[in-house]
Amino acid sequence: MSEKKKELTTGGDLLVQALVNENVRFIFGIPGGQLLPIYDAIYRWGREQGIDTIMMRHEQAAAHAADAWARVTGTVGVCMGTVGPGALHLIPGIGAAYADSIPVLVITPQVISRQVDIGAVQGDLDQLALFHPIVKFQRQIRKTERIPEYVQKAFREACLGRPRPVHLDIPADVLGKVVSEDITLPEPREYRPLTNPAADPILVEQAVNALLNAEKPLIIAGGGMVRANAAQIFHEFVEYLKIPVIATVMGSSGILKGTTSYIGIGLFSSHTLKAIQESDLILAFGTRFSISLGYGKPPAWPEDVKIIQIDIDPSEIGKNRPVSLGILGDCKLVLQQMFSLVKQQRPPAKEEGNWLRELKQAREKYWKGKEKFINSDNIPIRQERLVHEVDKFLDEDAILIIDGGDISLYSLEQLQMNTPRRLLQSIGMGHLGTSIPYAIGAKLAAPESQVCTISGDGSIMMNIQELETAKRLNIAFICVVSNNRAWGQIKSGQKYYYKKRYIDTDLSDTNFAEIAKAFGCYGERVTDPNEIQNALERARDSNKPAVIDVITKFTTHDISKLGLSRM
Repeated sequence: MSEKKKELTTGGDLLVQALVNENVRFIFGIPGGQLLPIYDAIYRWGREQGIDTIMMRHEQAAAHAADAWARVTGTVGVCMGTVGPGALHLIPGIGAAYADSIPVLVITPQVISRQVDIGAVQGDLDQLALFHPIVKFQRQIRKTERIPEYVQKAFREACLGRPRPVHLDIPADVLGKVVSEDITLPEPREYRPLTNPAADPILVEQAVNALLNAEKPLIIAGGGMVRANAAQIFHEFVEYLKIPVIATVMGSSGILKGTTSYIGIGLFSSHTLKAIQESDLILAFGTRFSISLGYGKPPAWPEDVKIIQIDIDPSEIGKNRPVSLGILGDCKLVLQQMFSLVKQQRPPAKEEGNWLRELKQAREKYWKGKEKFINSDNIPIRQERLVHEVDKFLDEDAILIIDGGDISLYSLEQLQMNTPRRLLQSIGMGHLGTSIPYAIGAKLAAPESQVCTISGDGSIMMNIQELETAKRLNIAFICVVSNNRAWGQIKSGQKYYYKKRYIDTDLSDTNFAEIAKAFGCYGERVTDPNEIQNALERARDSNKPAVIDVITKFTTHDISKLGLSRM
């Protein structure tokens, strides 16, 4: 750093210095008066050190963008919002990240110390209490000199075990205070382990024996497998044994191309439900038994199936579903341990067994029944046809963002991403409005990759203002909107459970292509299914943020057939 910078070392400088030490590239947020020491440090010297700000149009979107950055890179995303309203606006995005176990550092300032409890503008909010339910770790920093120490603590907590958001709250006078002493920061490896633990070898041996003796084993890949960077060894493991595999939404992007035993995602189709209901042993890697797996409970799940659950978080083992064996450890390391034992006991399978062939036949039958919808030329466009056209358009390593209700079910049903960390959806919280901010964070994280979103017409409106952010920063992606003029999933619920007593589920015909043009982006409306590919190509060639507004038919998913109870 320059001598000029050393003469003006403030709390903002120390914070930015600590973030640079953690290789943070971007801080997503909106400026506020109490945050100015941070912005000033970045202006004076931070950009030279490789860190910059990304100014969003809403703090919720800033949190979503930081979340997407973390999902794609596997590192901690960083966002901030000013005291009071800025902090409040961050909460939905941080809540969504917490539900999906995404490591995000959220930074909020507080009013200067002498203004606490006097009714200061934007003040008198207990921001620690506000964030407490949705962060893994938080502290209010009251001494400027301790800012680097608490940044290190926050990163340690965000990264170790189950990753989740962390929160630092810093009074404005602590951020603005000038300090004279030089503070030398240790390397990250000096204050936190950079690897996770392996498992008890005795338990691993028990798991392998149970797996090799099962008649109808099934493996479930969860988000913990992706976070452990275990996609390659997982692929090798299941191909060696030729055991059927299903994935959770969070785990689906860890299924590599060529995984011949992959059946599908969650309980979104009859053949994946069949796999769970007829299996005699289920091996779950980094899997939370949440909604996409029917919480591990009847009627989707049989009472007597044996379950072996592997997770880095001990609190998840046996949480919603009793297990026959719980193994605490990093999914990649446990897979390595198991694979080593498997190869000692059994040669690679030369051909698929009857169990896998049976499930593949069920999958083929299921998709044969869907072909008429996937290939339909009907107008309005079937949502299955829309998803099919997007699937054909995507590059091999494209990043796909799913944001919506019914359209998300159609998308998850049909799509498979073949590169890890390439499918993004706020599944744990079921949060809507992520598509554009996720696209911004994802494109910044992987600028050479194609980024595409599939959104509902309800969800796209929740953060549509971020088209201005994308245009201002020249961030090109394609946002495909399934415009069926309805809150589709809720309307489906009213159809199946409330005898079509529809209320507050119909939307007006909004032209999202024209909205995109007003922001200076590319926009096009499509009503003919045979024009979807051409529209996608024109959007790509525009080199702008683009919105393709596709007029689709309202159709319903009968989730009752998937064994899920009424929500």
